[in-house]
Amino acid sequence: MPTLLEVRNLRAFYAQAEVLHGIDFALDEGGITTILGANGAGKTTTLRAVCGMVRTQGEISFDARRIDGRQTEEIARSGIAHVPDGRGTFLELTTEENLKLGAYSRRDRAGVARDLAMVYGYFPRLQERQKQQAGTLSGGEQQMLAISRALMLRPRLLLLDEPSFGLAPLIVEEIFRIMRMINQEQRVSMLLVEQNATLALDLADHAYLLEAGRVVMSGTSQDIAKDPAIRRSYLGY
Repeated sequence: MPTLLEVRNLRAFYAQAEVLHGIDFALDEGGITTILGANGAGKTTTLRAVCGMVRTQGEISFDARRIDGRQTEEIARSGIAHVPDGRGTFLELTTEENLKLGAYSRRDRAGVARDLAMVYGYFPRLQERQKQQAGTLSGGEQQMLAISRALMLRPRLLLLDEPSFGLAPLIVEEIFRIMRMINQEQRVSMLLVEQNATLALDLADHAYLLEAGRVVMSGTSQDIAKDPAIRRSYLGY
């Protein structure tokens, strides 16, 4: 598969504090890659760096074109959608208004209508609650809405930050099952940050382990899952 996202010697900063220290990683077209690590390892910062939300040095290439240094809005229009930690739902708007807001940069009304039907197909609960204020949705429904809103951009790459956080296990299982379907049926590539390493490694095909802003291990998800240190530290063995 061709490489869709390639990151080389990426450093990221909050003010003068350096959080990422020259990391390299890549993601194949149509693939799912996960970034593992403890709290404070730099996982969320990595997603923000790809989106242009923090100051960076190094190279970030998407579809063989450099995107480092571009504005976040321009990066989104190029085909990268971000589902942030905390979901970023507009609580005062209805479910459907949130979804249509995700397609704000699109001009193809017929395509937007088709994609609205598509996300309702994946998440029928949202269709049942399309006129309901988003702030009244459950945590799981808000996470479904956040993913669906990102899909309304019609992205080639979806950045997902802790989609399981704070959700009941059955809801998490449902969301991850649907994410796999979206990847397979819509060919949307995914870069996943997730504390639940078992879930992440089961969904992804490749994995990187971050520690203190540096990549210390990488490989196929199967190989990473077999590593004794990973099994002890992240998989509970």
